[in-house]
Amino acid sequence: MTPLESALALGFLPSLGRERFIVGNAHAETQAVFKLPDLGYPFEALEPHIDSQTLHLHHDRHHAAAVAGLNVLVEKYPDLAKKSAVAILSELDKVQEAVRAGVRNNLGSHWNHSFYWDIMTPGGAKEAAGDLRSAIDAAFGSVANMMDKVNAAGVTRLGSGWAWLVVDKRGELQAISTQNQDTPLEQGVRRVVLAVDVWEHAYYLKYQNKRSDYLKAWWNTVNWDKAASNFARAPA
Repeated sequence: MTPLESALALGFLPSLGRERFIVGNAHAETQAVFKLPDLGYPFEALEPHIDSQTLHLHHDRHHAAAVAGLNVLVEKYPDLAKKSAVAILSELDKVQEAVRAGVRNNLGSHWNHSFYWDIMTPGGAKEAAGDLRSAIDAAFGSVANMMDKVNAAGVTRLGSGWAWLVVDKRGELQAISTQNQDTPLEQGVRRVVLAVDVWEHAYYLKYQNKRSDYLKAWWNTVNWDKAASNFARAPA
């Protein structure tokens, strides 16, 4: 089991199940603590597609900042630790207005980034297979067409955000994008299969303003076995 898989089992990652975040010893009067998950691979492992400096800054600075922000929120609003990330992000309108923006930005960032790290792997699997491949072919005609749709969703996302491959609430595979740190969970999707970060900090050191080049290269890092597992996961 990789460090990321271990974290997922403990509720630190964006599971579509019902895991909760660890809140410490149930008999101790301690605040909930969100933790930055390990990547599960070295910073240089995704070269040449994602450079080590970008990965280091992205994980240890940007994602870490979101985790720190979450811990501040939990200190002020400890009830946030009583629900899973999926439950909170799926019903943001039920979060107290005073803290809603902070939850959207920090918990959304934590969920999105954790998913992103987990869908990448050194070397990458070469192509989708099995039920996921069949579903992609049925929805898009081919894996190449699906990649083009996800890339288009990422390229056309104005400003910062994410591109996704999801199973929507109708049960259909769709390529979509979300702005800033919003998640597809707000749209009632059944499953999240793939995620790619299109914030500039994810690619600018290597690709500058060529987001499309980054997106094309990113597919070389995709862990298709993990994507297949995400696709097969029971709906939220």
